[in-house]
Amino acid sequence: MKSLVLVFLFLAMNVSAQNTTPTAAEAQEFMNRAEAQLSDLAVKVNRASWVQENFITDDTQAMAADAIDEVTAVTTQLVEQAKRFNDLKLPADLARKFMLLKLSLTAPAPKDAALRRAMTEIGVSLDGDYGKGKYCRKNGECLDITAIEKLMSTSRDPEALKEVWTGWHAIAPPMRQRYSRFVALSNQGAREIGFKDVGALWRAGYDMTPEEFSADLERLWNQVRPLYLSLHTYVRWKLAEKYGPNIVPPDGPIPAHLLGNPWAQEWGNVYDLLGVTEDKAGVGVNVTELLKKKNLDPKSMVKYGEGFFTSMGFAPLPPTFWERSLFTKPADRDVVCHASAWDLDNMDDLRVKMCIQVRGTDFVTIHHELGHNFYQRAYKDQPFMFKNGANDGFHEAIGDAIALAITPEYLHKVGLLENVPPASNDIPELLKQALDRVAFLPFGLMIDQWRWKVFSGEIAPADYNKSWWALRLKYQGVAPPMARSEADFDPGAKYHVAANVPYTRYFLAHILEFQFYRALCRESGYKGPLNRCTFYGSKEAGAKFNKMLAMGQSKPWPDALEVLTGERQTDGGALLEYFAPLKQWLDEQNKGKKVGW
Repeated sequence: MKSLVLVFLFLAMNVSAQNTTPTAAEAQEFMNRAEAQLSDLAVKVNRASWVQENFITDDTQAMAADAIDEVTAVTTQLVEQAKRFNDLKLPADLARKFMLLKLSLTAPAPKDAALRRAMTEIGVSLDGDYGKGKYCRKNGECLDITAIEKLMSTSRDPEALKEVWTGWHAIAPPMRQRYSRFVALSNQGAREIGFKDVGALWRAGYDMTPEEFSADLERLWNQVRPLYLSLHTYVRWKLAEKYGPNIVPPDGPIPAHLLGNPWAQEWGNVYDLLGVTEDKAGVGVNVTELLKKKNLDPKSMVKYGEGFFTSMGFAPLPPTFWERSLFTKPADRDVVCHASAWDLDNMDDLRVKMCIQVRGTDFVTIHHELGHNFYQRAYKDQPFMFKNGANDGFHEAIGDAIALAITPEYLHKVGLLENVPPASNDIPELLKQALDRVAFLPFGLMIDQWRWKVFSGEIAPADYNKSWWALRLKYQGVAPPMARSEADFDPGAKYHVAANVPYTRYFLAHILEFQFYRALCRESGYKGPLNRCTFYGSKEAGAKFNKMLAMGQSKPWPDALEVLTGERQTDGGALLEYFAPLKQWLDEQNKGKKVGW
């Protein structure tokens, strides 16, 4: 989802008022007047950002920079003014609004106007560079990220894969110096509002201290790491069989270009290389083939996604969604193809921006992005400060929980699949899920492990790339296909780094989605193996889901989690329950193989 900066209007206060002892009534008035004027400025920055990402030109980048600069300036001013109320005992809701105000900028800027403007322009230029990024081959053919993703999902030629992997990563070195300057300026802004650095600011947004949050992430990773190691071991020895030990070392890290994805973050595209025997009575479910057999176009795929939500009792998306969204890559211009969901007016102007391809991964992504949109609409009646997810991991997990329910039974119910495979075919289906959801976990964790160390200064600019690959080795057990150096800037070839979008939310989401999914299955009355559940059509599950969604960010996230699941802690138990049959099977297949790297 596009990370939109929260916007706040600067409220001038006269000097005499600032010199008196503040009252709770004044604090309430301060916040009321701010929230009453937020929508206009929010729409301004949202529209400028929408145009900039859909029509990438120097002019649109300047327009977006102007809007973001204004937002950053008034937010910084407002945070400064809000310090006046720091020592007041305020009602819980009001105190929460002041806390969220302080945490609202993912890139706080220095108070100095020239430095703030410089930071804003750098941020917009990095986002634009990513959107315009292309790899041009010697024959003159130029590939954007959509074409590169498609090629890397299907090619089995290691040299061709190495070529396009290297070509895509070559878009990033020009970003390196600007990124370093962006970090320095943003850190200055964070310090000016009372945080040690930007990483500490980001980690403060989870209703616990930054130190407690870091410890909680470590707890969660240790819960799920054994499952990841079993998957990594299996995939590595299967790829070694395919490509040979000289290309895939049987006891070392997996080369990053061989996993079916430019970032090696999801591995579902190499499923066909793993030699899994499927039950011929049921035959495996290939969603891409099902979509193509139905001659579905991108818009029709989105209709299926909407249909899942409406089957649970949610209202259909507004007509403007279909009129204003971007579903396919335009032939005549550059756009930022990274999929994102938008709520331009903080009420009903919902949109998605995607360069949809007719394939299973995009079918899942559609459900993910629509999860953002239905969440946005569910909390639209909250005060402006509470119009957000309970935490950013919640926002990412909503659609993913729905996507887990894209089971063979669901595909059968909506007419995409003729016969539901028997339970004997569960292992292949679980493996397909794990190749995306479990394989992603360490990647989802390490992006911000790198960034937080960059923000804190533990990783110096001279070591950006070396440290990036050290963390990828530590967490993922992957390695680059050729030697890398500090002339490279491989982090910048990932959208969320170039666009300064926090990433730990995605790690959390991949845990939370299973908690949400299990709770929705229980609410629907489902009995049976967790991995075979779909709650498509369950109004009971929909009502309970909406109750949590409508809370927005009005309460600490454990309160929201408890409404749906009855639990108050993020926990990997539901994920492990879902994949338990696969873990047992993987460990049997891996007997005699080295685990780890």
